[in-house]
Amino acid sequence: MVQLTADTPEQQPHRSPFEVFRAFLGLGSVSFGGPIAHLGYYERELVEKRGWLSPEEYGEIVALCQVLPGPTSSQVGMMIGKQRAGAAGVFAAWAGFTLPSALIMFVFAYIVDRTGNVGDAGWLHGLKVAAVAIVAQAVWSMWRALAPDRARSTIAILTAIVILLWMSTSTQVLVIAVSAVVGWLLFTRSIEPAPRAPSSKRESAFIASCALSLLVGLMLLMPLLSHRSDSLLIDLADRFYRVGALVFGGAHVVLPLLQAELVPEFVTNDQFLAGYGVAQAVPGPLFSFSTYLGATTAGVTGALVATTAIYLPSFLMIWGITPFWGRVRHRVGLRGALRGVNAAVVGILLAALYDPIWTTAVITERDAALAIGLFGALQFWKLPVWALVAVAVAVGFVFL
Repeated sequence: MVQLTADTPEQQPHRSPFEVFRAFLGLGSVSFGGPIAHLGYYERELVEKRGWLSPEEYGEIVALCQVLPGPTSSQVGMMIGKQRAGAAGVFAAWAGFTLPSALIMFVFAYIVDRTGNVGDAGWLHGLKVAAVAIVAQAVWSMWRALAPDRARSTIAILTAIVILLWMSTSTQVLVIAVSAVVGWLLFTRSIEPAPRAPSSKRESAFIASCALSLLVGLMLLMPLLSHRSDSLLIDLADRFYRVGALVFGGAHVVLPLLQAELVPEFVTNDQFLAGYGVAQAVPGPLFSFSTYLGATTAGVTGALVATTAIYLPSFLMIWGITPFWGRVRHRVGLRGALRGVNAAVVGILLAALYDPIWTTAVITERDAALAIGLFGALQFWKLPVWALVAVAVAVGFVFL
């Protein structure tokens, strides 16, 4: 088993953070297709073409980031940046990969603000219908991968029922916690132990412990600050930080968490779903949706606060988890609990597919017909998401 970080300078000499920024800026400008596609772009550009790390090292990094909460592809990029250029490389990789999509989403927020009544724009309604097809396809794919048997399908279905009946952020957190316990009880005995991976001796356990303590401390402190302060920006930071720390199962799961936190107090359902549709069509991470929401709520400052806050847990986890991962990843109890969590997030996304997505976007038979057609084009004809969104916008402009 390979190590996540090198032990000697000869094995992994630190390079310029600017080199990392340029590489990830290029990836962030062309990486369409969502997190799984992003990992393919990384592999071709950074493993095959540039030779920054071996296929085995890359596979180990991906395996770690897939079980962490937060945006998998962005966290993989952060870890590659860390291995390549140290602490500055983490920030350089994130900034390069995120910047193109964040700028696009900020511009779109400005356009939405200038259009006035979002719900009356046909092209924006087309975006909301496109979101129905995109999320339905995500539910389909995630169900097959994360809930393939009767037990995990049951967890997913029960989760969806609970979320629909008691829709709130606290309910989602509670369901994830319960599903982890159920997964630990049901699946631990059937999992084969993984080989124990060596951890890097160069990683500071003290720094890692401080990062994890800060991660948890901010989860507890920020709601108190938000409650005691009248500042809109502190409130936004609290909400986006909490979402960034609790997103398990892939970027699409950010949708119900953000919806519960922001709609209708800060943005309307129409604004929310229009931005989500565009976020699906741009290259780079889906978490750039936070830039749009922050800009819609509080302009440039809101965009910066929201984008920083939603990614901050990922930075802290990268620094906090890496040194200890080799000691715990082989434990079957942890892997069993993660199976339960992954099944639960399928149910959370299924509930979001109905409310707010379907209930807001599909109003007439024409909307339903468009949603079904777009889903078929995406799932069976493999139409790229950017092309799907373009079609939805054109149809909405003409017919809706």
